[in-house]
Order: sequence, then structure tokens, then C-alpha cells
Amino acid sequence: MTSNSPKPQPSSSRNKMLGIVAASLAVAVGGVYAMLGSNGNEEVGQKAVEAAAPASSDGAVSKLDKSLSTGAMAAFVFKKDRPEVVTGDFKDADGKTIDMSNWKGRVALVNLWATWCGPCRAEMPHLAKLQELYGGDQFEVVALSVDLKGAEASSAFLKEIKADNLALYVDQTTKAMQKLGAYGLPLTVLVDREGREIGRLLGPAHWVADDAKRLIEAAIAEKPQS
Repeated sequence: MTSNSPKPQPSSSRNKMLGIVAASLAVAVGGVYAMLGSNGNEEVGQKAVEAAAPASSDGAVSKLDKSLSTGAMAAFVFKKDRPEVVTGDFKDADGKTIDMSNWKGRVALVNLWATWCGPCRAEMPHLAKLQELYGGDQFEVVALSVDLKGAEASSAFLKEIKADNLALYVDQTTKAMQKLGAYGLPLTVLVDREGREIGRLLGPAHWVADDAKRLIEAAIAEKPQS
């Protein structure tokens, strides 16, 4: 006897559909950012592209808590219980498969972006400057492209906007968006040395403002828990 019950869809098909839905949602939300321009962080970001960034912060290292969610970082949301940051696998510039374990022992600022995202274009020069100021064995801006066009388009974009001092990382599957719960782009997640989320900011921001520098300096200065 032949059963008329529908066969379950393969898990790979479901995952593919989830990826398409996530990407489509990001396009829609990104479009809202670009069209309305009502996000306060975007306003700061657009102006800061045209203005010179502060030479340095005041030198004082602040306590890493919600008191730092102020000014340019007002939309930064601290996590009370720091969850492990999981992005899934993605590719580096050489096509090597890596994941967030590559940054254990360092502070990482993970930024999800795409070439079609207008707010990302405004924000990226700030992230490049932040990498120039603090990048090294203690800290890295991990600018992770979730663009469906892949590595070639993402690399060309970074060169075009003169942000190619940022290392190229690409997740063409968009799985990182699902795993990080990204409902729009850009999304930026600050990760501690143990691979846990300190907090996040949805939308573009002025990442070389003094407020942002205090946040990054506090994260770098924080001692790992034993």
C-alpha cells in the first residue's frame, strides 16, 4: 500500500530556505535604515565619515559595564550573562574555513555587513580606523561579510571605500546572521577573550568616537576570568 503522507523535507533544504529568509529580512531591514535615515546611530555615522575622528581618548580606562552605553555608544546593549558567540564556519581571504575559536585570547569586534547595505558603507571607514588604532595581538575588528555575492564582491567593496586594512572574512551562506540573531545590518558584537558576548549594537555607529574608544579600551583591559 502506498502512503499519501508527504515526505519530510531534507534538513539541507530547510537550512537553505532559512538562509534565504534571513538574507531577505536583512535586505528589507537594511532598506528601512537606508530610506528612512531615522536611526540615531546612522546620523552620527554619516556625519563622522565627513569629519576627522578624535586623535585619541582621554587615556582613562573605564569599567566595562552599561555606564559605557552613552553618546555614540548609546545603542550598545550589554549582556548580563555573557553567552558564547557562535557564528558557524566562514572563510578567510585565502578561502580557509575558520570560526570564532580563532580569536580566543583576543578581544574581537564582529561586524556583520554586506555590499548592498548603505549604512554599512557609512560605518566601514570607522571600523577600518578602529582597526588601525587598536588592531594587533590583543584586538581585531572582524568584519564578516554576509553578502551572497561572495568574496570577490566583498573584497572589491573594501578596496573601493578604502577600508582594505580590514581582513576579508566571508559567510556567503548567511548562517552567521541566524546564529547571531541578526535582524538587520549592520550588526556589531563585542566579544571578550573567552569568546563570549559582552554586548551588541544594531545599526551603524561612529566607532572612533571617544565613547567607542572607551568601550574598546575597557574590553581590552579586562582580565580573563580564571
